[in-house]
Amino acid sequence: MKEAIFVKRNSQRWQSYEESQTNDPDELTSRFISLTDDLSYARTFYPGSQVLRYLNGLTSQLHGKLYSNRHEDQGRIKTFWIYELPYISFQARYNLLYAFLFFTAAFLIGTISAAHDETFVRLILSDGYVNQTLENIKNGDPLAIYKSQSSADMFLAITVNNIRVSLTAFVLGVVFSAGSLFIIIQNGIMLGAFQYFFFEKGLLLESILKIWIHGTLEISAIVIAGAAGLLVGNSLLFPGTYSRLDSFKNGAKQGLKMAIGLVPIFITAGFLESFITRLTLPWWGSVAIIGLSAIFIVWYFVIYPSRLYGNRQGIT
Repeated sequence: MKEAIFVKRNSQRWQSYEESQTNDPDELTSRFISLTDDLSYARTFYPGSQVLRYLNGLTSQLHGKLYSNRHEDQGRIKTFWIYELPYISFQARYNLLYAFLFFTAAFLIGTISAAHDETFVRLILSDGYVNQTLENIKNGDPLAIYKSQSSADMFLAITVNNIRVSLTAFVLGVVFSAGSLFIIIQNGIMLGAFQYFFFEKGLLLESILKIWIHGTLEISAIVIAGAAGLLVGNSLLFPGTYSRLDSFKNGAKQGLKMAIGLVPIFITAGFLESFITRLTLPWWGSVAIIGLSAIFIVWYFVIYPSRLYGNRQGIT
């Protein structure tokens, strides 16, 4: 699109933002997101242009107004979950895709390695875990390990550990994305080896109906945390028109918000693992929980952001 056409299509809206002031947080957020989309487009196709400088100034003014009274804004939490986190997810959609693809590849590597090397499962999952699970299989309760602690103690330990893994995957993104990729690949290989172990024992379906009650949210959140780390790493690798420092600051802020947004998901996954996985549910109960969890993840982090912001950039 030529610059003149771009300006003609959007100038009336930009002018309305300058002339029609508002303090409504939802409207301010909507305007800010719209302007950042325009700014991103102008930065890509019209670098150094007058319209780029204009949009920079207008966006900066709106940003200052949006966040100047953030501590007094009673709708801040609502804005974060309804607009801000989905917007970050949309902006990081390729990072999410890459994280998912790396995880899937690592899962396949773990599965194939376990199939061709009988010592691989012990190497990845530890002798203690494998021996305990084999003993549980003999006793007719293959997944009894989920009943080995009290529900409350298990909930606290699992939730804290999952949040730690999430923040680690985010923080390690500073190593030019390599650290986050390591966490993604490590967890993918572990899951592949884990599932093959139960497949080999003829317990694949039983393990899926048990483990994925909490695993759907837990594993998805780890992949998303890895994507947050990639967001940080890529801000260093590909700063674009920003200075590397400014790009890193922006990427770190966005990635941190993404990682923090996963905390409720990890808490829910910890609750499911501690209180629900240990129960003997009918198959349809397990399928319902797994299905609803998967639908939520795909809808909130992929479909909803795309519908909310995709049309602004001509993406469907």
